[in-house]
Amino acid sequence: MADSNNNGATSTNNGEVQVQIPGPSKAEGPAPSESSEVKNWRWWFMVSADVLFLIVGQTSATLLERYYFSQGGSSKWISTFVKTAGFPILFFGLFFFPSKSSSTQNSDTPIAKIALIYIVLGLIIAADDMMYSNGLLYLPVSTYSLICASQLAFNVVFSYVLNSQKLTGLVLNSVVLLTLSALLLGVNEESYGSAGVSRGKYILGFLLTLGASGTYSLILSLMQLTFENVVKKHSCSAVLNMQIYTALVATFASLCGLFASGEWKSLKGEMDRFKSGQFSYLMTLVWTSVSWQVASVGMVGLIFEVSSLFSNVISTFALPIAPLFGVMIFHDKMNGVKIIAMLISLWGFVSYVYQHYLDDKKARKAVANSA
Repeated sequence: MADSNNNGATSTNNGEVQVQIPGPSKAEGPAPSESSEVKNWRWWFMVSADVLFLIVGQTSATLLERYYFSQGGSSKWISTFVKTAGFPILFFGLFFFPSKSSSTQNSDTPIAKIALIYIVLGLIIAADDMMYSNGLLYLPVSTYSLICASQLAFNVVFSYVLNSQKLTGLVLNSVVLLTLSALLLGVNEESYGSAGVSRGKYILGFLLTLGASGTYSLILSLMQLTFENVVKKHSCSAVLNMQIYTALVATFASLCGLFASGEWKSLKGEMDRFKSGQFSYLMTLVWTSVSWQVASVGMVGLIFEVSSLFSNVISTFALPIAPLFGVMIFHDKMNGVKIIAMLISLWGFVSYVYQHYLDDKKARKAVANSA
């Protein structure tokens, strides 16, 4: 579906990309006259709102994408495009959280270097979104969402290799459980044909979704490296800039793929064949794009207010919600193997969160002793 001060965590949801930073962002402190109780309540309000944005946005985006395919939509490039095309919404975030004065910026970092990083990350994001789109085309929502839970296991590996993340017993336990959960779904015979696809396409969808989860975790670790070694500025505006410009590149790459593949020629016919009508077709794409950006805003907010790890665990926590709606709306099969896989996935998630709790408790005790 670690240590919050050095973790490059892994969401979304299921096809949408979010930014990670190495630990809690340091927001500007409130006015000295403001009481600690007021500050505490304000912090909890912001965190609660961000959690709501992330869970609602990620769940609704996944379900809307599945609805698009179930109603006759078949363009994988359009599905890829809508995952990032709503990025202009994030400019409102820059309006409310403007950059500091130029004296606080990293003026010694070449613009060309940052631009190259944005381009490379954007292209990887586009490829990742394409894999997610293909996976959701061939898999039921329940299976797709549970496989996405493996992103935490991939995140631990990449964080250890790229971000010097320490591995503990609880974290390794989480990796094993989440991997086992995904493997159970991969060999689940009763899932074949549940999405109206052949066994071969089911396996392809499983592998693509698993690969997309791993690529997503790699993207997050690479973004953390960028913040540590290039940007070196932990602010909300820096996080938003990273998301906006990488999403811009990914959106442009998706458009190029749409026209290069020739899928654009069939869009008019696809709209006419959409079972619930042309207006529903357009609204499905629009609200899918908006939903991914709502999830993105929640993810960014949690990174800014708490930590990158907390953002990732909330994203993973939201994964089991989509399968429940998938069963109710799309009549996906929820057999015994899927239920066991979900429980194992939740066990792995709890193990991961408990490690974060222990690390946070240890850090608070160290601060108290040094005060």
